[in-house]
Amino acid sequence: MSEVRWLNAEEQEIWRIYMTACNELSAHLDRQLRRDSGMPVAYYEILVCLSEAPGRSMRMSRLAELCRSSPSRLSHAVAALEKAGWVSRCLSETDRRGWVAQLTDAGFAALENAAPGHVTAVREHLFDVLSPGQLEALREISQAIFEGLDKAGRTPGPS
Repeated sequence: MSEVRWLNAEEQEIWRIYMTACNELSAHLDRQLRRDSGMPVAYYEILVCLSEAPGRSMRMSRLAELCRSSPSRLSHAVAALEKAGWVSRCLSETDRRGWVAQLTDAGFAALENAAPGHVTAVREHLFDVLSPGQLEALREISQAIFEGLDKAGRTPGPS
């Protein structure tokens, strides 16, 4: 094993502020959605993915990939969304082996209700605090990180 390339003081500072900012923004968005819409950000993400899929439905395995979730964790989340009446599940009609999750009309309405507050929070705490140049830099930095993870064999995300 090669020698560890430890972070210097400046790199440690950058790493810590980056992680703190990402974690705090994620936690803030989760609190906002729970408070205003009664759902965690993970459920919101599932509803968004389904709302954008043809027929508002998707194989559970693909949904897990897009939500960067294990099949087990996604199944638990979808069960909770089923209980709320926002999602339904059925066997795939094409091969009868896999399960398909489908966004219900009530789920779409819940998403429509949650979206304005969520988008407002994202705008206020990300886009409004950065200049156009910083936003472009953020895009480039995020893309570089994403591509580096892709080369390392990360789980497929949004296409």
